[in-house]
Amino acid sequence: MSDNPSVPLLSDGDRPVSKHSHHSDESHEHTPLLSRSSDTPRYDGSDDQGEEHLPSPATASLRSLQQSGHVSSESNKSGRRWPTTVAVSVLGTLVVAIIIGAFFAPAVVEEYAKEALVIEPTKLSIASITTDGVSARVQANFRMDASKVKNKHIRNIGRFGTWIAREVESRSSAVSVYLPEYGNILIGTATVPPVVVDIRNGHTTAIDFISDLVAGDIEGIRQVANDWLEGRLDTIRVIGKADVGLKSGLIPLGTQSISESLVFEGDDLPAIPKYNITKLNFQEVPVSPDGHKGMGANVSLSLINSYPVEFTIPSLEFDILIPGCGVDDSYIQLAKATTATIAVKPKAEVEVDVQGVIRKLPEALKRTCPKSQSSPLDLLLGKYIHGEDTTVFIRGSSSPKGDTPRWITEIISSVTVPVPFPGHTFDNVIKNFSLTDTHFSLPDPLADPDSDDANPQISGQIVVIASLPKEMNFNINVTQVMANATVKYNDKQLGILDLQKWQKAQSERIEPGKGENGTIKIQSRIKNAPLRITDDEVFSDVIQEILFGDSTILLQVEALVDVDVSTVLGRLVIKAMPADGIVPIKPISTGTSFGNLKPKVGELRVLSTGKTSLDLEARVNFTNPTAYTAQVPYVNIHILNNGSIIGDATARNVTVGRGNNTNILVQATWDPTKFGGKEGQKIGRELLSQYISGFNTTLTFQAHANSFPLQPRLGKALSKFLIEIPTPRLSTPGAGGDKGGSNDKPHFIDDAVFHLFSSTAEFTLVSPLQYSTIYIENINATAFYNHTEPIGKINYDLPFKVPPGTSKSPRLPVDWSLDSVGYDKIREALGGSLKLDAMGVVKVRLGQWSESVWYVGSGIGATVKL
Repeated sequence: MSDNPSVPLLSDGDRPVSKHSHHSDESHEHTPLLSRSSDTPRYDGSDDQGEEHLPSPATASLRSLQQSGHVSSESNKSGRRWPTTVAVSVLGTLVVAIIIGAFFAPAVVEEYAKEALVIEPTKLSIASITTDGVSARVQANFRMDASKVKNKHIRNIGRFGTWIAREVESRSSAVSVYLPEYGNILIGTATVPPVVVDIRNGHTTAIDFISDLVAGDIEGIRQVANDWLEGRLDTIRVIGKADVGLKSGLIPLGTQSISESLVFEGDDLPAIPKYNITKLNFQEVPVSPDGHKGMGANVSLSLINSYPVEFTIPSLEFDILIPGCGVDDSYIQLAKATTATIAVKPKAEVEVDVQGVIRKLPEALKRTCPKSQSSPLDLLLGKYIHGEDTTVFIRGSSSPKGDTPRWITEIISSVTVPVPFPGHTFDNVIKNFSLTDTHFSLPDPLADPDSDDANPQISGQIVVIASLPKEMNFNINVTQVMANATVKYNDKQLGILDLQKWQKAQSERIEPGKGENGTIKIQSRIKNAPLRITDDEVFSDVIQEILFGDSTILLQVEALVDVDVSTVLGRLVIKAMPADGIVPIKPISTGTSFGNLKPKVGELRVLSTGKTSLDLEARVNFTNPTAYTAQVPYVNIHILNNGSIIGDATARNVTVGRGNNTNILVQATWDPTKFGGKEGQKIGRELLSQYISGFNTTLTFQAHANSFPLQPRLGKALSKFLIEIPTPRLSTPGAGGDKGGSNDKPHFIDDAVFHLFSSTAEFTLVSPLQYSTIYIENINATAFYNHTEPIGKINYDLPFKVPPGTSKSPRLPVDWSLDSVGYDKIREALGGSLKLDAMGVVKVRLGQWSESVWYVGSGIGATVKL
């Protein structure tokens, strides 16, 4: 059989031409209709073996018809019957048609067949899997559609020829498929049984047969599959070859050597089907008889089979692989997975159930990569917990499972398939976040400027209630946490809370209620976590709410948390897990009053004096009304009154606890002249006068740039807020004690004794100073009865001292107001006592410092003697 498609199907060109063959000039009924002379030339006009030119079969046939007609005429004369003549004419016409279709237009018919042929696959199913391939059932509809042929002449000739032939039957054949671009490797062979089809235009033949498919070059198939999976296969050309024996009715058409080339590219190339994970569940499973447990995973996938094929995939075993540190590193085997039997239906949804087991985490998976701080496991989990798709790799196990044919094992074990694995976002995973037992530490002035101690620090008990993904059905224990958290207020960044040191933690799984996900309670005690302020304006807003607000402040915390967990697979660290929560902070006061601090000064000591200054040291008691505690290594603040700075105060290494805080050592400087000039001096004098007179006075405290030596920004931010508190009361120890009564006002004059005969007065004085002596330089005062009735005046300009504690003044001369009601009351009280008021100006001196102040006293107990 010639490979040339133009060779007629009924050609006898391969037979030798006999020199003894002749064309008869006469035809008779014994002459075969398809008679072929061996010396008949081919339709292309060439002679076989160089013989002389002979008439063509068409010419011979036409001549035979003509001669038959001539004979018929003569036979008519000789008595032949008409039916014979009619039969010969009809058969002659058929011979002409067959000759024209088979000899004159084979190329036309071939072109017609290529354009008009329509094969519609209706179903392809795998009947069974054999040891060397599969047995497939092919179902399709075959028809010739002449309307698809564009050339009118080819269409007409094709329709005419196929109408004559009606049916074509192929004998059993084997079709081999090759890939020429891959060294002409054989990818498979299919055995096709005899098939009969109707080739008339518009006639449909249902084809249904069983074909045995045998895999070819396994190594070549692996190479093609890898190129496809790695995206290097943009186009592929396949060549199918077969020797097909054909016949039409009883007429054999010979054996055709068919070679067809097809090119697949673009959308014609199959793609990895998209799938959805419909179920994912992790749980602890036993992996050895001794009770050792590993991690099991049950996964259900759903995908669409968009092809009209049906087959059953047996249970297969796969290795689950994780990428190593670099692209050149080998994969790391993480788990073994086994699929259940998969039933694939034509153009239908396919359900795939997979069970995997992780016996232990390989050391290579946890080992830190070169020039990196992450391991392959860190990289995998990092993408997963941030909601990014990760890629795992699946490769068939080289050890066949059960009765899996060897050829399947060889193919799947030599192909590694990348499988996208969807990430799991951990947004809104924190259900509750609380910070209790909170302790604040202010910057240490002696610390290195770049150290943690140079920043405000926070300590406290963090309690987190977090939702667990529904896929997690195994025990997990959090042992340590570490984080880098951004603190925000009203969606604006306040600062960075640095928890870059491991903090011990413990966890407890809370079993879910019906229809709920499980939760985990994590507790961790953080200690001295530095808070780096990044926005002074936001920090100022927060301080304002803490100091003056009347509602709870909500700080937003967004963190990337490293979690050290213990599981059935051992200890592992999950890095940079996103977490967020709300930290409530209660205000120090409700409103603008800080009276609930209840400050009180005791053990006042004068350290040094200057012409306008006093350096003081005192033990301060106050109440902390909040639930927070603090550590203050150093702080210096300005003291103001009536808008003018009159001094400053410094505290060092102060620990502020909850409730009452006693004996807090504070050093202060009183120097209104230095800080506020003449106006400050005037304001300071007025403040002292009001204070010693028992008036309700206040002091204002304000931070400044040097409040925290290493954190000027912190001091400036705090300087915007003026904290006003009542002036602390001075304790007045001594025999008389503090006789202020319930009004808690200072009383520096404990009592008085008036001597009528000598016109003098003697006072019992109480000094607030326990270690220094005050000197009264001069007095100009008036005593009153009932606030308005003068009793007498004291004008005394000789200095006298007031030592610590209770002391007696010298007898001071009194100039009586003899014509006043007050003097009459004094006389009436002779031998008894009464309550008097006093008003005057006193100049006092303490070391080098001196100041003139006014004094107003009331309710002074006075005894009257002769």
